[in-house]
Amino acid sequence: MRACYGYRVPVTAPKQSTSRDDPAVVRDAAIGEIDWAAPVPGSVRGVFEAPSGRLAVVSMGDPAAPRVVLIPGATGSKEDFALMLPLLAEAGYRVEAYDLAGNYESHLAGPPADGRYDYSLFVDDLTAVLASGAPAHLLGYSFAGIIAQLVVAEHPELVRSLTLLTTPPDAGNSYRHVKLIGPLSWVLTPHVGAGLMIWGIRTNKNRVGPSRLAFVQSRFALTRRECVDDIVGLMMRAPDVAASVRAAGIPVLVATSRHDLWPVERYSLHADRLGARLAVYETGHSPCETTPHQLVRDMLELMSGADGSSA
Repeated sequence: MRACYGYRVPVTAPKQSTSRDDPAVVRDAAIGEIDWAAPVPGSVRGVFEAPSGRLAVVSMGDPAAPRVVLIPGATGSKEDFALMLPLLAEAGYRVEAYDLAGNYESHLAGPPADGRYDYSLFVDDLTAVLASGAPAHLLGYSFAGIIAQLVVAEHPELVRSLTLLTTPPDAGNSYRHVKLIGPLSWVLTPHVGAGLMIWGIRTNKNRVGPSRLAFVQSRFALTRRECVDDIVGLMMRAPDVAASVRAAGIPVLVATSRHDLWPVERYSLHADRLGARLAVYETGHSPCETTPHQLVRDMLELMSGADGSSA
């Protein structure tokens, strides 16, 4: 696997560090093929009764430890964090991840008959998850980062720190600055946009390994297409809550990659509006899979400040 080099910077003073001697860089470079469908050793699977229905959950670590909640994006699942779970648990945290309503093993959760997967559905689910325990450190991946920001804006008391992982950085039509296809975003319907996304995943445009490809393709047997359509539609009208998130006063990390869908410059602008730290890795849209050691390192730095600990 190609080595992935990252850097961490305050948005006020950008500074790159791509040292091959960085232990996190070395560990990420050594990641090989894994079975993404296999349970993470030491993890526990369960369900959470959310407002939209039963959500599939995986957790790891001491239940009495500080909480970290990880939320995957559209067409994703809790397994996207398989490489992060043990790292965060070993650092002294209780880690929880769940499948969004309508996705993978939470596919039966959703709106009433003839209803839509809207922002309130996903926000209510996440709010319920967070309110079920102590305030948590929160990571929202891609679309889920929009939901995470909405929850922070409405219920800052539930969140200790916020990490936005390759979350669309622009309000409104968040696709308008996507590399290459941005100019076409104004004429795409949610259904067509969702179809393009699913086609890209099925045909391995992300260039993932055989085990990962087999797993992400298998998830489509459960994930509800109408949910994917609705989520794409939601990303075409992303709300602007940056001012409220910044006013919440919690530490925020904007984490992205050099080869993500959106240019790094858009993420830098968003981080500046949030008063957030910016982390950029030399990988694609999924640092949780390809540079998990670097991502967790940066999260631990963020979280330790919020916890007043040395984690």
